[in-house]
Amino acid sequence: MMPLRPSDRFGLLLALLALALAGLLAVHPRLSAEAGARRTAEAARLVAELGLTDLCLLPEARYTRHLSQADLFSAFQDHPGAMDHFPSGSFLAPPAGLWQAAP
Repeated sequence: MMPLRPSDRFGLLLALLALALAGLLAVHPRLSAEAGARRTAEAARLVAELGLTDLCLLPEARYTRHLSQADLFSAFQDHPGAMDHFPSGSFLAPPAGLWQAAP
């Protein structure tokens, strides 16, 4: 048998690493589902125990943390024409009633 060239060794290494990656990709969803179910159950228990009422969607600014608690102008606290300081403000649409004409 002929000795392996360095490029052949590298090819074998790549094949072994690809096989290991395929194995990890096959096992990961099952492990993630189990861990996710445990986290969800723990979060549900914590919410019930503490009596939490609101979902914290985005942790950056006070007007994106709890949408039910935000006033309409908190995003423009420096100036009405000021740009939003936090990128999470661009992920949320303005309230539907904002665009309706006032009576």
